[in-house]
Amino acid sequence: MKLTSKQRAYLRSLASKETALFQIGKNNLTPELVQAVEEAFNTREIVKLSVLKNAVEDPFAMGEALADRSSSTLVEIIGRKIVLYRPFKDEPEIKLPK
Repeated sequence: MKLTSKQRAYLRSLASKETALFQIGKNNLTPELVQAVEEAFNTREIVKLSVLKNAVEDPFAMGEALADRSSSTLVEIIGRKIVLYRPFKDEPEIKLPK
C-alpha cells in the first residue's frame, strides 16, 4: 500500500499516542515475532515496535523486512521505534485523509 505524505503524517500522529507492543532484541526478527505482529493486526491497524540497543541489525532494515513479512506498510522509523500499518479488510477503523 502506498501512502501519501498527508496520510503518513496522520498515521504518525495516531501512533505517537501508542505504546510499543513488541520489543526486538538480539534475536532480531524471529518467526514467532512476525507471527505475533500478524496476530496483533487482527485487533488493531497500527502496531508500534521498539528495537532494543542489543539488536544486531539496523532498525530500518528490520522495519522494511517486518513490513514485507507481515504484509503491512512501514509508516515510520524514528530512532529505535518502528510503526507499521495494515487496514482491516472489511471495515477499516482508521479513515485516512485523501
